[in-house]
Amino acid sequence: MGDEIDIHLGRRLRRRRRLLGLTQEQIASACGVRFQQIQKYECGANRMSAARLWRLAQALEVPMAYFFDGLPPTRRAFGMARPASRHSDAA
Repeated sequence: MGDEIDIHLGRRLRRRRRLLGLTQEQIASACGVRFQQIQKYECGANRMSAARLWRLAQALEVPMAYFFDGLPPTRRAFGMARPASRHSDAA
């Protein structure tokens, strides 16, 4: 099973695809992959690269930001620590 972000992106993909009345085969064809890959994206089993997200956004006629709508604004929501500040207190 993928992590929470992969699952979220997959759900957004499935939702938009269904809203447009498209099959997994149609989206796969538009992106140059097999429908099995779309299935894996939709359930969060496989991660989508930035290039793949861009192609999917074009095929689904949405901005790339669409996939990230609804994600919490901080990384802590997913149990990830923020990176340490790069600023030094030394002058």
